[in-house]
Amino acid sequence: MSELQARAIAHANIALAKYWGKADEKLNLPAVPSVSITLAPLATHTHVRFDPKLESDRFLLGGKAAQPEETARVTKLLDRVRALAGLRLRAKVTSSNDFPTASGLASSASGFAALAAAARAAAGLPFDRSAISALARASSVSAARSAVAGFGELPLAGKAGDRLAARMIAPPDHWPLRIVVAVTTEGRKPVGSTGGMQHTARTSPYYASWVAAAPRLCAQIRAGILARDLPAVGTAMEHSTLAMHACAMAAAPAVVYFRPATLAALETVRTLREGKTCVPVWATADAGPHIKALCHVRDVKRVEAALRKTAGVLRTIVCEPGAGVELIP
Repeated sequence: MSELQARAIAHANIALAKYWGKADEKLNLPAVPSVSITLAPLATHTHVRFDPKLESDRFLLGGKAAQPEETARVTKLLDRVRALAGLRLRAKVTSSNDFPTASGLASSASGFAALAAAARAAAGLPFDRSAISALARASSVSAARSAVAGFGELPLAGKAGDRLAARMIAPPDHWPLRIVVAVTTEGRKPVGSTGGMQHTARTSPYYASWVAAAPRLCAQIRAGILARDLPAVGTAMEHSTLAMHACAMAAAPAVVYFRPATLAALETVRTLREGKTCVPVWATADAGPHIKALCHVRDVKRVEAALRKTAGVLRTIVCEPGAGVELIP
């Protein structure tokens, strides 16, 4: 790794206990705690190079110039790094995802986690996973969880304030679970997560109830992970998912991420679990149209085969608990 440049890799994560809503928009602090699994192989690779020849930051995403609002978010993170490192140079940031971008597969989470790690390293700051998580969280709350490996938790801020970071509950090898992603679109979702949750908080009559119920579901999922109790985790996970989406759907106007293929995949999971096969599998969905099915590794082939045959599902991706953010040569 040469001076003033660095590369990092981070993986997407799927929230089992959902994050939806902000307690402090200025500090980007969540209104509810969340629990997640960091997913291999869904990865973002990011390269940051500070360059005295640049007059402004440049951000290339997937080989193309990023949209102005995306570049602005990158610059805000870089400004925080520059302030910490006493650096005034502008940077070129090159990032690529090996899965659909901005469609509900947590590309912003892996993207900002990788950016935080690479930017800190390029500026000469030490590798500090907690600091990387807090820096990433300031740009995208979910990104805090992509900094940690395996099963992670982002608690409420408490005394941590703007230093809030995710922490690992259990390592990747704690439990041989799999997430089967049913991809229902390759395009961007029409309503971004930040805008969707802000609108929900302002207009949904169910928002206060969601904020009140979420910590209990989060605690149940955390306890279920530590006990390796799949029915406990799956049941609370589905409850958290549907409560979050119901809250968004009740906004005025409604924020609806589900599509026909989403509902079809959700029904596939329920049929597997409640039908003659009795496969222990449960579904979750972030702010997007894709369904992610949680199951034990021994059942993954049956779950993937059923979802692959579901109407509207374009393809499936099998994921497992993965590594946290890392610097790479």
